[in-house]
Amino acid sequence: MSVRNTLPYVVLAFLLLGIPATGGLLWMRSQPVVEAPVLGAPEVRDIVVQTVATGSVVPRDEVALKARVSGVVEELMVEPGDEVEAGALIARIRVIPDSGRLAAARAGVREAGIRLRDALRERDELADLVQKGAASPSDLEGAETRLALAQQTLNAAETDLTIVRDGAARSIGTVATSVRATVSGMVLTIPIEVGDSVIEANTFNEGTTIAEVADMSDLIYVGFVDEAEVGKIREGMALSVALAAWPDTRMKGTLEHISPKGVDVSGAIQFEVRAALNLASADGRFVRANMSANAKVELDRRDQVLAISEAFLIPDRPETAVLVKTGDQWLEQPVELGLSDGIHTEVLSGLSADAVLKRPEG
Repeated sequence: MSVRNTLPYVVLAFLLLGIPATGGLLWMRSQPVVEAPVLGAPEVRDIVVQTVATGSVVPRDEVALKARVSGVVEELMVEPGDEVEAGALIARIRVIPDSGRLAAARAGVREAGIRLRDALRERDELADLVQKGAASPSDLEGAETRLALAQQTLNAAETDLTIVRDGAARSIGTVATSVRATVSGMVLTIPIEVGDSVIEANTFNEGTTIAEVADMSDLIYVGFVDEAEVGKIREGMALSVALAAWPDTRMKGTLEHISPKGVDVSGAIQFEVRAALNLASADGRFVRANMSANAKVELDRRDQVLAISEAFLIPDRPETAVLVKTGDQWLEQPVELGLSDGIHTEVLSGLSADAVLKRPEG
């Protein structure tokens, strides 16, 4: 038989064998995959319910040192990171007098001088008249009082001129051009440089900040808690704080303040919380101001209790139940549950420690 005559038979054989094989393969793929059941068992563990607050670590007291005169920074005596004592010299400011204020101060001195000379002449004239019996002693006493007041006015005008011109108050022996630390602590920032112009603090202006000083041995945690959790916390609760720089190190703290007023943060109402920190729990690391941190506040806990994963609970049941192996069957077993952390839940009754559980399908 030639090749031409046998070719149709070969093709027919492939078709007869291929069609059933393809059909069988498609049928197998269409069948649902039977997954092996997920089994589990109760375990003894700790159940801890926590809420998380986001925030930062800041000094409890941070003082901004302000310029007391307007002028130009002549010298800076410290750098950020330096430890200073109260009264330490921080900077010197060279006063550049305001031309208008300087002219007014000089005019005030001249006017006060004229008033003093008039009062002195009046006193001398009345003294002569009293000696001659032409004036009463009470008139002389009034002239003496006016002379003393004129002298005080001149002293005040001269002091004002000195402050405007030199920044120094001679009458009290202090130098306003010297900026000194008002508290002991660490210099955190110096937002100005030598040569910068500064403005004095007054009723209408808070003045230029020369430096910020804080006690870095007394730090607190400041963060925000969602309104859904704020009702579960209270002052005095313990918390643990993890810094972004050292996530494996947790500092201990005590919640000491919960804000009575919430603020809108990206559409959610948040409440500010503050907690005192125990720096001894920082493992000797230097904690810097404004470090980002997360705080976990422990709301409730159960230690070493029988618990199961919430994945084994049968959904959509009027009472909580799980599938327990009984012989060769899986039967629903009602259970009484206690505290839950969202993943594991405490079992109060209904299960033994050696029970075998099956996770519900679907």
